[in-house]
Amino acid sequence: MNALIVGASRGLGLEFVRQYRAAGARVTATARSDEGLAAITGLGAKPLKLDVADAASVSGLAWQIDGEQFDVVVINAGVFGSRAGALEAPTGDDFDMVMRTNVLGPMRVLPQIADALAPGARLALISSRMGSIGLRTSTSGWLYRASKAAVNSVMKDASLALAGKATVISFHPGWVRTDMGGAGADIDAPTSIAGMRTVLASVKPADTGSFFNYDGQRLDW
Repeated sequence: MNALIVGASRGLGLEFVRQYRAAGARVTATARSDEGLAAITGLGAKPLKLDVADAASVSGLAWQIDGEQFDVVVINAGVFGSRAGALEAPTGDDFDMVMRTNVLGPMRVLPQIADALAPGARLALISSRMGSIGLRTSTSGWLYRASKAAVNSVMKDASLALAGKATVISFHPGWVRTDMGGAGADIDAPTSIAGMRTVLASVKPADTGSFFNYDGQRLDW
């Protein structure tokens, strides 16, 4: 099995690398920082330097993975940004950082990896239940919520564009104890990633375009 993890310097992304390597998979993983690249190398994966918020950086991805055939791709890179709630306008800088990383990032990465997908590949974008419009009861972090609602839209369009070649889904990874999720979150990273790996191994082409909880439950958008 051959996997690509985009955004693997720490947290969920690095745990994807750890678990896929432990299962014997070949893994290529990206990070922005030297520390992140070293962590990836330490797990026996192939490191690639990539900043999804930088157009020039992403434009070089396709040639770096030329000839690869990935069975699984996970696009994980993301930031939370301002925690302001509804009717608290974000600054232009905050808006640009969150939207460029969380939305424009995947929109740049997806065309770069399309030719490196193995037949029947499974491709996941890490979204969030916070991006669901149908399930929403809170307005906290409304900028992040908007970005993850947009990520689900990007996922749906990618599922249509790649129909017949790959199964494309998005995930709510759970509320996970990471730097982003905080120490009071519900589950740890190994639990989240193990669940998502199980779902990725079991989804069928008919599931493409769906939004899943880490435990396999389908979620409303």
